[in-house]
Amino acid sequence: MTELKVTLPDSLARDARKAGLLTPKAIGELLRDAIRRRAARVFLSNAEQVAEAKIPPMGEDEIQAEIDAVRKARRKARARRR
Repeated sequence: MTELKVTLPDSLARDARKAGLLTPKAIGELLRDAIRRRAARVFLSNAEQVAEAKIPPMGEDEIQAEIDAVRKARRKARARRR
């Protein structure tokens, strides 16, 4: 577990406490949501670059091959850590 110390303006801390957002569970949910939103923004910015580059879309077989390759690499990486 990691412990964090956060300094907030008093009014924000008061409002967050009233809303139940200063609990470990709530802060974890807020961070997970922020991580997902950031990943979506990165994905969309990459999608715009791909569209501008006029890269042809991948077919289902190509997509599945990429997914399989990533999964295989992750399995190998996990096996090395053991």
